[in-house]
Amino acid sequence: MIDRESLLNDKDFLRSFKDGADLQQFFRELQGRAVSQMLEGELDGHLGYSTHTRSDEKNSRNGHTTKKVRGDQGDIEIQVPRDREGSFNPILVPKRKNIIDGVENVIVSLYAKGMSVMDIEDMLRDVYGFQVSEATISRITDRVAEDVVAWQNRPLDSVYLIVWMDGIVFKVRENSKVVNKTIYLAVGLNRDGYKEVLGMWLGKNESASFLMGI
Repeated sequence: MIDRESLLNDKDFLRSFKDGADLQQFFRELQGRAVSQMLEGELDGHLGYSTHTRSDEKNSRNGHTTKKVRGDQGDIEIQVPRDREGSFNPILVPKRKNIIDGVENVIVSLYAKGMSVMDIEDMLRDVYGFQVSEATISRITDRVAEDVVAWQNRPLDSVYLIVWMDGIVFKVRENSKVVNKTIYLAVGLNRDGYKEVLGMWLGKNESASFLMGI
């Protein structure tokens, strides 16, 4: 198995990035994207209806504000949705708070293939505890699940000059227990000379057969 420190010290794999900081930047981007979607789900629960759904309620969405918060991987930029009455105060990132604790492993796992909607809901409960209602957790889950699927199904190039692959271990929840699983990361060099993360896959442990399957 390869833990995070081993991954960051793996020179062959890091050639797919500029350096270890470049890899961490990718994780920060995923974190910011997922946190923004979680906040959208929180606002859905606060308002009682989803985006693009008509409502006779007086309160409604009122754009977004950009906010920098500090996560496990450093500073990330998120989009915080607003409501017209100004009564929305996110639980994940409360007003005047700029630190997010304990969500990095959850978010990276969400974007790795193999996470069911039930898995996502269980993991979000770990993040939010029991401070939000069943309906709000469901709305947050729907928001994140939609974004995860969109990221996984985004179009890729038909040819990559080089593909690097390696595994990184994260803790995930399975059957009400926290266990170690390997997330396989594939990075491709396209014909324009740019490197991009092609995808992530969730496996029980690191093995050559799983890599060949990918």
